[in-house]
Amino acid sequence: MASLSKNKREKSAKVQKRKKTEFRIVLAEIDKTFFLIVVILLVFGLIMMFSASYAAALNEHDDGYYFLKRQLMCAGLGIIAMFITSFVDYNFFYNTKVAYLIFLGSLGLCIYTALFGQETAGARRWITLLGIQFQPSELLKIAFIIIFAYILSVNAQKLKTSWKHCFIPFIVIFGLVCGVLAMQRHISAVMLIGIIGISMMFVSGMPSKFFWRFMAICAGAGVLMVLVLVIKGGGNFSYISDRLESWRNPLSDPSDKTHQTYESLLAIGSGGWFGLGFGESRQKYLYLPESQNDFIFSIICEELGFIGGVIVVLLFVLFVIKGFQIAANARDRFGMLLATGITIQIGSQALLNIMVASNAFPNTGISLPFFSAGGTALVFQLFEMGILLSISRQNLKYRSGEKRAVKAVSAADTSKTAEPTQSV
Repeated sequence: MASLSKNKREKSAKVQKRKKTEFRIVLAEIDKTFFLIVVILLVFGLIMMFSASYAAALNEHDDGYYFLKRQLMCAGLGIIAMFITSFVDYNFFYNTKVAYLIFLGSLGLCIYTALFGQETAGARRWITLLGIQFQPSELLKIAFIIIFAYILSVNAQKLKTSWKHCFIPFIVIFGLVCGVLAMQRHISAVMLIGIIGISMMFVSGMPSKFFWRFMAICAGAGVLMVLVLVIKGGGNFSYISDRLESWRNPLSDPSDKTHQTYESLLAIGSGGWFGLGFGESRQKYLYLPESQNDFIFSIICEELGFIGGVIVVLLFVLFVIKGFQIAANARDRFGMLLATGITIQIGSQALLNIMVASNAFPNTGISLPFFSAGGTALVFQLFEMGILLSISRQNLKYRSGEKRAVKAVSAADTSKTAEPTQSV
């Protein structure tokens, strides 16, 4: 009995040792540089979101920590999602049923939201699930990236001879997305998904003549749509022409239509080089609407100055560079397209938000990734970071396997040449 108990203890110790070794290997495979960039963006974002949202939270909910509590809860859920996803092979999504199920499911949720969702400022973009506000359009972004990466990967060889294998699926998918998001008056998401799709096609291996032919058609359709919306005006899309007008002349009506843009520029200008100090923003005290959301970059510049704004921009530049490195080193086309789509999404969204805050682009109602208040967006952004970490981890495993194979072959060749010849 004693020997049996001893054997069990030894066996248990070996299992625990093996698990610890496997865990160390998994940790070693994580892209530490990329992970550090994500952590800095997340922590910096939470700090600045708290500062920007304090006055609004106190005014709307009698609790200055209201938005911070919600954001911390969603950050926790997002971190769990990120770690789980990072340890799952990203090729799990390289499956017809999985890819289409995620896309059609997110599309269905968006349609339901447009019809029965909670209306805020004339737009239906949120539904409530289990007492939590949920924005399905955030799921639709990653669903689009997955389905389009899958289609481009499956049709990789066909794309070399005919651009229709890319054009037709893109038009169908993008048309569905445009229709659903237009119902929600979410034009910024339509524009962002268009940028993502075009970028993924650019790196897909499609011949340049096909790509530029496709771009010419898209550009013509886009210009025509904008002209119709601007000329027609009125109706459900009158807000687009209003935003274009406020962008062209931000001082024309600072008490009404251009109020948000005017206050945003005032916040940026007030910060100077080094800012008024953390928590010392004046514009967040209900002067600048959505200061904790779409215009959080303006508050960052007001409190931390030009230097703080540059730091935020540099962090996103580092993120994009590292994201493209992960895409370039991907072991297969699907991983490369996934990484490209996610990187372009975060980078383009950050760029558009900063341009809107500084009035370099019309107000589109687009948030700043990792910084803006919005639990759904943060959860899905961290989920996407998990996919990028998974791609990076699989890249490292693949390269390590190749190195071991080369070493094994070299060792075998060396042993053969080192064998003494027997004399006859």
